[in-house]
Amino acid sequence: MKIDIVGGGISGFASAISLKENNKKIHVNIYEKNKEIGYNYEGKKCGEAHSIEKEWSKWIPEKKSYYNVIKNAIVRTDNKLFQFQDEITKNSFILNRPEFICQLSKKAEQLGVNIFSNNKIKEKNQLNGDYIIDASGCPSIFKIKYRLNRGIKGIGYQQTISNSNNFINDTIKIQYTNELGYYWIFPRDPIKKEINVGYGLYNINKIKSDNINLKKKLETFKLENSINGTIQYEIGGMIPMGLQYPLKYKNILFVGDAGVGCFPFQGQGIYRALLSGDLAGKCIAKNRFYKYPYYAKKMFIKWDIIGKSFLFLCDKLCNLNKNLVNTSWNLMINRIPKSLH
Repeated sequence: MKIDIVGGGISGFASAISLKENNKKIHVNIYEKNKEIGYNYEGKKCGEAHSIEKEWSKWIPEKKSYYNVIKNAIVRTDNKLFQFQDEITKNSFILNRPEFICQLSKKAEQLGVNIFSNNKIKEKNQLNGDYIIDASGCPSIFKIKYRLNRGIKGIGYQQTISNSNNFINDTIKIQYTNELGYYWIFPRDPIKKEINVGYGLYNINKIKSDNINLKKKLETFKLENSINGTIQYEIGGMIPMGLQYPLKYKNILFVGDAGVGCFPFQGQGIYRALLSGDLAGKCIAKNRFYKYPYYAKKMFIKWDIIGKSFLFLCDKLCNLNKNLVNTSWNLMINRIPKSLH
């Protein structure tokens, strides 16, 4: 059996590793459009936070693959402050994401996976695998091609800033807003006192209709919070909020941002990318290809329903009274840590 994986990122390598660990005889190819694995545009395209639970122990980053161990989370709404420690920060890391991707790629190579970088896939006929795993991110290559790009999407904009006065090595900060968005400050490289500071909005249609400028929003946030330093680079992109249907099309499975998206409230996508890739690999290796959507929905559907229902409700409340949105955020922030553990 031959499997082609499109995308040499976190979900692509998780899929490849899972395929080989569950069936050594499977021939696995990964196609990455960039010249370098990890150290490319997509390698910097997120906040880089990653948490480890007991069942995910295989995905612990090696020392050079993370910058900081997170012990505290400060979460704000427009009218309330929350502080968490073990509830949502146990075994949490700020990744050196390019190095983490390289860590996964080395493991995949050791297992016999063939990696073809600088190899952009545009058409299905460029591949001849029995099955294809689309790990190309959001928007997905094949979902655009076949007009399957469904699912709720937001959009985010982020700056990486060095020599920042806001660098705290063991603390992340998140602020939810009554316009259904959130700001984040994550401590990155401690040697450079580097942070990732960003802003995301959940409703991409609202961004377009209201002509919202995320960069201006972030600059205002930086001024209000006296955040300074030198901008090293800035980056933006879509945030797939929860499951992005379909999860399977013909002989293609969709993983990571292309399939299961991010956690609907905090935009966390790394553990979902790892778990969905691992699941897709197992399903194919054990001749359960058609079961992948069932198992993926079973794994992620709870928070998908809660999250999308919550965002729909808040969208309606936003038009009535924005203070009601703050109240809803406060209730949900209290609930999330208790529900995750």
